[in-house]
Amino acid sequence: MKKIVIINGPNLNRLGKREPEIYGSETLKDLETYVTDVATTLSCQVEFRQSNHEGDIIDWIHEAEGVKDGIILNPGAFTHYSYAIRDAVASVTVPLIEVHVSNVHAREEFRHHSVIAPVATGQIVGLGFTGYELALCALMK
Repeated sequence: MKKIVIINGPNLNRLGKREPEIYGSETLKDLETYVTDVATTLSCQVEFRQSNHEGDIIDWIHEAEGVKDGIILNPGAFTHYSYAIRDAVASVTVPLIEVHVSNVHAREEFRHHSVIAPVATGQIVGLGFTGYELALCALMK
């Protein structure tokens, strides 16, 4: 059975409260329930992590090496400037899909560039929670 870790970065713990006109009214717990249900149908295991701290995210990416079959990462605002997370992604062989709930390309200019995308396996943006489902399906193939 494949094992996937889902890492959510800064402010994702505020889903449902933070800018619901952009991110919707569903919570991080709702996301975890949704993805767990999808994982059950795909016969894989998922583990969820969330942190507002860059070092935690880096450590979790490193820890996935040789243990997990894939990583789904929503790096939040770290997407646009964390070369440390970018380097962590580049340092592991685990396939990693970058996911964003909102369409970052339709938002503020500073959100249009990802330093993570060039070293990620793929990127999914703007599809809400469905983006996580699509990332999980891609990692299962």
